[in-house]
Amino acid sequence: MIKFGTGGWRAIIGDDFTRENICILAKAMADKMKAEQVADQGLVIGYDRRFLSKEAVMWSCEVLTAEGIVCHFVNRSVPTPLIMYYVMKHGYPYGMMVTASHNPAKYNGYKAYGPDGCQMTSEAADAVYAEMQATDIFAGIRLADFDAALEQGGIEYIGQDTIEALYENIKAQSVRPGLCKTAGLKLVYSPLNGSGLVPVTRVLGDIGITDITIVPEQQYPDGNFPTCPYPNPEIREALALGLALAEKS
Repeated sequence: MIKFGTGGWRAIIGDDFTRENICILAKAMADKMKAEQVADQGLVIGYDRRFLSKEAVMWSCEVLTAEGIVCHFVNRSVPTPLIMYYVMKHGYPYGMMVTASHNPAKYNGYKAYGPDGCQMTSEAADAVYAEMQATDIFAGIRLADFDAALEQGGIEYIGQDTIEALYENIKAQSVRPGLCKTAGLKLVYSPLNGSGLVPVTRVLGDIGITDITIVPEQQYPDGNFPTCPYPNPEIREALALGLALAEKS
């Protein structure tokens, strides 16, 4: 199914998260980019640590590169804002992130972004959905070999320099630079088994917050999210371990 949300869209959720549907979606995105005459500009694509996230990106790249679209690929689990940032910073027409955001573990999906870094509007999603409906899975999908596409430049890995640039951009948003170095702030932090551990602790350390206690049960990426029904910080169950640790420490 295709799930639409306010101001954006997420495609292929739950039981429909299959290789066939992922390939159909990638082909639809390729067709949309060709219709808009932006296919030669390439797109950005990344993934988190949910089930089949990396595989879904690789399958998508095989379709997109077969259609002549260069994929700028983050070859590691990253938080969603990195994809949005990279799209905006380099002026790409689209970005795609394989994630189901704060949904339960059994879900996975796509988020797609326009050149402004915002999620695609419903009108744009309708156009992609129409292309999906018109695609013949048996005859309409071409696939490139991932390794061959990587060697030939159809897939380009995004380097650490881009991630470092994101960190610097985040720190540049500070209202009172230097304040945290003398604030004596102590934090309990939980990545909720997602992809935030490295970037969050890195930026906090850079701005002077080093007394950080990580919730151990939620420290490392785990797409099963074993400690809460779903990794949404808006629900108390997700933060229960962190709140208990804050009380204790």
